[in-house]
Amino acid sequence: MSSKSYRAVTTDLTKALGTLRKELPEATQGFSAMHNGAMKAGALSELQKELIALAIGIAQHCDGCIGFHVKALIRLGVTREQFLETLAVSIYMGGGPGYMTAAEALRAYEEFTAEKAA
Repeated sequence: MSSKSYRAVTTDLTKALGTLRKELPEATQGFSAMHNGAMKAGALSELQKELIALAIGIAQHCDGCIGFHVKALIRLGVTREQFLETLAVSIYMGGGPGYMTAAEALRAYEEFTAEKAA
């Protein structure tokens, strides 16, 4: 298992994304608008949408996606049980690689919940 810190991953990416937004405003504004529209609560709650986004991030092996969506889920009050069930579906759909990446997502959850508790 890697020793990456998801706090460091999200901090570093936040800076890099800020640079992209500054230097490519037209391209990134479109992505931000799509994000806001897709993640807005509707028939599915924001929490449900974040769980779906996490599952896709796991399937795509995207560390940044895992970090940002786990942080959002914790902010939204995800329970450990909801989180673990999402990991189970991700493992089922992703096979062996999904299993490894789900373990990384659990590390991110534990890192961010420990910080919240502190």
